[in-house]
Amino acid sequence: MRHGKKFNHLSRKKGHRKALLKNMSISLITHKRIKTTVAKAKALRQYIEPLLTRARKAASEEKIKDATHHRRVIFSHLQNKEAVKTLFGEIAMKIADRPGGYVRILRTGFRQNDAADMCIIELVDFNTDALETQTTKKKRTRRGRKKKSSETTTTATTNEAVVEETEDTVVDTDNTTKEEE
Repeated sequence: MRHGKKFNHLSRKKGHRKALLKNMSISLITHKRIKTTVAKAKALRQYIEPLLTRARKAASEEKIKDATHHRRVIFSHLQNKEAVKTLFGEIAMKIADRPGGYVRILRTGFRQNDAADMCIIELVDFNTDALETQTTKKKRTRRGRKKKSSETTTTATTNEAVVEETEDTVVDTDNTTKEEE
């Protein structure tokens, strides 16, 4: 019976699943965004969130001894010096004020080959495109807003100036044609 076995086994044995999650977490730490299936992304989120929390706590603590312990524990999971260095360097500083939810899963559709549900998993604080769109987004309504009277007068004066410029150019072309005759 399967009682109490809630995590996704991903159709792999324990060693293969552990190696898969370790390699995917190293890729996510180094590249900040990877493309994978939804099932693997959800399993990776469960695997990497505690590691990111441990790195965040180690960055906020002032005792060097505790930070060394956290580094060694994370290294035992990842087995990659560059990934641990990146994790404790730039990533821990960016996620220092975030209480959790360090990873975002964005569904991208279905894979052409086998119709597997695909997604992009990324570190939340490193997506500059989403951060820029949140700040520049304007509030819209279903019905347009009424224009203010000052805006309509300024647009009317600019339209008149454009009409005058176009008339001048027409006159200039007419003068050149008369001169040529």
